[in-house]
Amino acid sequence: MNIFRNKTFIKGLAYDLAGMATVAIPVIGPFLDLIWAPYAAKKMSEMYPGRKGKIASVLVFLEEILPGTDIIPTFTLMYLYTYVWKKEPLRPRVIKVESY
Repeated sequence: MNIFRNKTFIKGLAYDLAGMATVAIPVIGPFLDLIWAPYAAKKMSEMYPGRKGKIASVLVFLEEILPGTDIIPTFTLMYLYTYVWKKEPLRPRVIKVESY
């Protein structure tokens, strides 16, 4: 699987870059975060449905609204958490033992 061809990854990367771009705008940037934060939270919950998506949408909202945290790539981290670092639940294994 090529990680860069996944549409979710590319979309998340674009959202992260858009969120980081507000840091580069001197006076208007913090005010743009007031508009961007709820939009990013909505997009996060749409991209990742369920409980994980709700938690991630709260985190991305806080990350975008708090000053100095715009550089955190929340969408990319959520993608990595969901598709790369996700751990399989432990399954019981049966080991056959022969007695003599």
